[in-house]
Amino acid sequence: MDYFQIIDGVMHVEDMPLTRIAEEVGSPVYVYSQATLIRHAQVFREALTKAGINNPHIAFAIKANPNLAVLKVLAGEGYGADVVSGGEMRRALAAGIPAKDIVFSGVGKDDAEMAAALKAGIGQFNIESEEEGRDLAALAETLGLRADAVLRVNPDVDAQTNAKISTGKAENKFGIGLHQTPAIYGRLAALPGLNMRGVALHIGSQLLNLEPLETAFGKIGKLITDLRNAGHSISHVDLGGGLGVRYKEGDVPPHPDEYGAMVARATKDWGVQLMFEPGRVICGNAGVLVTKVIRVKPGSGNTPFVIVDAAMNDLARPALYDAWHDFEAVSPTGDRFTANIVGPVCETGDTFAMGREIDKVIAGDLAIFRTAGAYGATMASTYNSRGLVPEVLVSGDRYAVVAERIEPATILAAEHVPDWLA
Repeated sequence: MDYFQIIDGVMHVEDMPLTRIAEEVGSPVYVYSQATLIRHAQVFREALTKAGINNPHIAFAIKANPNLAVLKVLAGEGYGADVVSGGEMRRALAAGIPAKDIVFSGVGKDDAEMAAALKAGIGQFNIESEEEGRDLAALAETLGLRADAVLRVNPDVDAQTNAKISTGKAENKFGIGLHQTPAIYGRLAALPGLNMRGVALHIGSQLLNLEPLETAFGKIGKLITDLRNAGHSISHVDLGGGLGVRYKEGDVPPHPDEYGAMVARATKDWGVQLMFEPGRVICGNAGVLVTKVIRVKPGSGNTPFVIVDAAMNDLARPALYDAWHDFEAVSPTGDRFTANIVGPVCETGDTFAMGREIDKVIAGDLAIFRTAGAYGATMASTYNSRGLVPEVLVSGDRYAVVAERIEPATILAAEHVPDWLA
């Protein structure tokens, strides 16, 4: 459920008409619903509790939406943070998320990032390789610390999702193969700078089927037994995230209740604290990208091009993954037509949809791309010397700009010509 709906002929977010935000802030603009964020955060936690999962550690995957105000909302719901860079860690701390509730994931942590995380006192490192583990142990020893850590395992399970967001197959760069894990775990556990306390996995994103997760969890259960038989104490298991959301008609993502029941069934004998890293399932449907129609251009046959002021640099997912985002008029008339939706960037890849039946729009009309709260603004770029889109958070009948529009002139001012070219 989300809080975007037509009221008196105009799309509202909660009690705020999108027309007002577009008039006052301009377009394109990302708009987030605080009520939706809170509801999704609560539904996910309640699903685990109903399934009998005690004391779960839930760390929002900041890469999905790192906006400081969004993080502040989720911190208020008791969520920790799953971070994959030093910059994300600083955002989590700035949002008021306790350092002990931060998990540092990611395959390319460098020494400076790990040292900063150690000094901040973060709760856990998810180690991706033996080499990384040894580097972390040495840094911790130098600082007189001992890092709480788990080892990320690659269970070689096909997540049945887009290949570019699949992370649990043998050919993916993430984690350590199951056959290598016991030996590597043993060597890392012997290092004085590490407190090895369990394992982690994450097989992919936008999962619409729980079967691959349950298969992966089955492999992890056997691994836990093998590690304990080898004398290791296993107290924590990070199950990652990846639950999908509805982008288009026909998408039927698992309900968090189904997920919780499956997790409880698969892990009932593990005797560990379970950790979770939800991202898209919390924020995906909590945001839209508001855009304005620049013009409607005749196309081949009877299919015109609807050219909007949002582009691939603002919402990259369609260009990167051929991803679908529903396109709806902010003030629909009831008329429909078939059109190609494109942006103004000088790339054929700047295409949001081809031959899609949509609300009929004309130049000057406002429209939205739905389900843009995850992997939207965070993946934006300045390609074609375009500015960065602002972000707005709505609560009831009020809104605030929570990320300013960064104009091309501001970006240009950060560049310098060397003396020999002046």
